[in-house]
Amino acid sequence: MRLTILGGGGFRVPLVYRALLADRAKGHVTHVVLHDLDAARMGVIGRVLAEQAVEFPHAPRVTVTTDLDEALTGADFVFSAIRVGGLAGRAADERLALCEGVLGQETVGAGGIAYGLRTVPVAIDIARRVAARAPGAWVINFTNPAGLVTEAMSRYLGDRVIGICDSPVGLGRRVAAALDVDPASAWFDYAGLNHLGWLRAVRVDGRDVLPALLRDDAALASFEEGRLFGGEWLRTIGAVPNEYLHYYYYDRDAVAAARAARQSRGAVVLDQQRDFYARTASSSGSALQAWEATRLRREVTYMAENREAAGAGERASEDLESGGYEKVALALMRAIAQDEHATLILNVRNRDTLAGLDSDAVVEVPCVVDAGGARPVAGDPLPDHALGLVVSVKAVERAVLEAATTGSRAAALRALAIHPLVDSVTVARRLLERYESEFPQLGYLR
Repeated sequence: MRLTILGGGGFRVPLVYRALLADRAKGHVTHVVLHDLDAARMGVIGRVLAEQAVEFPHAPRVTVTTDLDEALTGADFVFSAIRVGGLAGRAADERLALCEGVLGQETVGAGGIAYGLRTVPVAIDIARRVAARAPGAWVINFTNPAGLVTEAMSRYLGDRVIGICDSPVGLGRRVAAALDVDPASAWFDYAGLNHLGWLRAVRVDGRDVLPALLRDDAALASFEEGRLFGGEWLRTIGAVPNEYLHYYYYDRDAVAAARAARQSRGAVVLDQQRDFYARTASSSGSALQAWEATRLRREVTYMAENREAAGAGERASEDLESGGYEKVALALMRAIAQDEHATLILNVRNRDTLAGLDSDAVVEVPCVVDAGGARPVAGDPLPDHALGLVVSVKAVERAVLEAATTGSRAAALRALAIHPLVDSVTVARRLLERYESEFPQLGYLR
């Protein structure tokens, strides 16, 4: 089986390859094609993968190319993890938003909108080329903003594009540990959009055990989301939110912490990875060891500003290990390729799963997966407070899609102005002007 990774020079590619090395099941991936526009970065990652493969005599073969059509031809699966504008673009998204006193996080608020406006046109071109060069391939999208980009690609690929994210997986794992239950034996009732979802029930043998957790402050304090949001708020909403909802529920606190930080998250990761690629390219030392050390530093600083604002302390040691999106991707590929039934939380077209959204809106919900793809499982309706936020953010995503597909500057302005974390049309106008001046990729807006 042939897997093509778009963004093949990306820092997280070795996580995917490590999962592939451990997979010896029938129909496993035998050939990995890395595609990236930056050949030097791809060369560094290629060295990391070569070291990973040393002790695996049947490791998947790795080839590299900067030609997209060549990369796509013959692919069974396409893993999309691109970053239009690079990490420097992410750092600018955050910096320019904070200059206006609003959040600039890469998938949430103004920063996510700017990132989406750059990324959607590229993602649409990729979708068209997949349809032409590899019409039988399945696309697994991790490119952020993941729900928005998946919806853009679905207009050309239908249900053959599926978005994945490691946040729901991590949330489920942490909640299961706090409940002392086996995650494999539990049903996690999770619903919303990417980075905007809620864990509403954890059913073991048909019984919901989440209410007992919400009553136990000591158990809530044992995992990250419990510390981020606090027991009182979790009991108020009757659910455990995705960690990214901290930006919505504690917007002022998050902005204040971001403005007080010496560097934004994007700037921190930019410095870490710039150093890794530069040093590794010019060093004869172990690329794998350098990658692992940089990965650990990255995980330690994940959502550090939010944890500081909430007084949540350091990340737990188990959260510093991998085991997130790459395992979801592997399980998804295996379920489709081998017709192995699996239940995974994925980003797919809504159909009639969540009331209040149309059938084509991409949502993040539990899905049953087999050779026919991923089918969302309908659950209880979202409560009003959650549905209102979901509908509002989906309207923002649709405005970004309109801007990216028609070139409408008015739609781009509307996306910024109606976002719940942008509090003024005047601010939205200034933000759009700042982003247009910073990013030539937005020159298509008229």
